[in-house]
Amino acid sequence: MRLKNQVAACFATLLMASPGLSLAADAAAGKAKAAVCAACHGADGIAQIPGYPNLAGQNEAYLVSSLKAYKSKQRNGGQAAIMQAQAAGLSDDDIANLAAYYASLPASGK
Repeated sequence: MRLKNQVAACFATLLMASPGLSLAADAAAGKAKAAVCAACHGADGIAQIPGYPNLAGQNEAYLVSSLKAYKSKQRNGGQAAIMQAQAAGLSDDDIANLAAYYASLPASGK
């Protein structure tokens, strides 16, 4: 029981420390917004182009963090210019919804 309380407290602390992480994200809205992402990251979140990352099954918090870093131009290198342009028009809700959508997909793309 004590371990259960510690885990719950740890989870609550993580959520409070992560204002960009939204438990109310809408994966269906993310799917609708993801149409433009499919050109590089694949319709099912599995990239068909070598060098482009798969997004399916990716950690939701990581996706939120990455998109926000692209949006603020803190993430550079590689295809950053493309991602910065794509992220520039995304709201925080859009980012949360996209992250929820891609995190909900199986990593195998099937």
